[in-house]
Amino acid sequence: MAISTSPALQTDTWVKATWDDFVTTMDEPPYDEGRGYFDNGYMRIEMAPLGAGHARQNSVAMDVASIFAMLHKIRMAKFVNGSFYKTGERGCQPDVAFYIGPDFRLPPQDKAPIDVNVFGLPTLAVEIGSSSFKDDLGAKRLLYERLGVSEYWVVNVAEQQVLAFAVAEGGSRQIRVSGVLPGLEIALIEEVLGRSQTEDDTSLMRWLMETLA
Repeated sequence: MAISTSPALQTDTWVKATWDDFVTTMDEPPYDEGRGYFDNGYMRIEMAPLGAGHARQNSVAMDVASIFAMLHKIRMAKFVNGSFYKTGERGCQPDVAFYIGPDFRLPPQDKAPIDVNVFGLPTLAVEIGSSSFKDDLGAKRLLYERLGVSEYWVVNVAEQQVLAFAVAEGGSRQIRVSGVLPGLEIALIEEVLGRSQTEDDTSLMRWLMETLA
């Protein structure tokens, strides 16, 4: 039986569903304005409003990765709130995802979710954890392990902390230096997140550029 897409549908939690339930729900209002995840016979639709801490730290984490890649001449493309589907199996919508390296192919810029069977998996997925922090470390971490991204970061908004994981062979281990952005220390990202509490972007990015140079 298909899941009802009435306002009574539980959001911000995992609900038993089929892949067709998930795809149908994500195409219908108001859930098409939310963020969707599907894994192992369950879906999660996130509709909770995102506060200033989530929005700010998401942009700061993106800036650190992008500037590091630029200075080290690493080919990269980032996708904010993009949907990635492995049809019939898994779906995710990370706060930001990066394709990194010389060989990736850019997907078309249309309304369709990115088909990882065609364009490959994002190299790095990042979730900004405020109200969803425990889930980002738990069920979502398992999703990204099963999906097979190379690296997964969770930003703890309350603590300006980054928990980074290298993913391989269906599992993950915590790291303090990125493998997909070689030489980028997780401690540097945390320092920038801490500075972002009181510094504007201009001074923050100037400091980051000088530090990385």
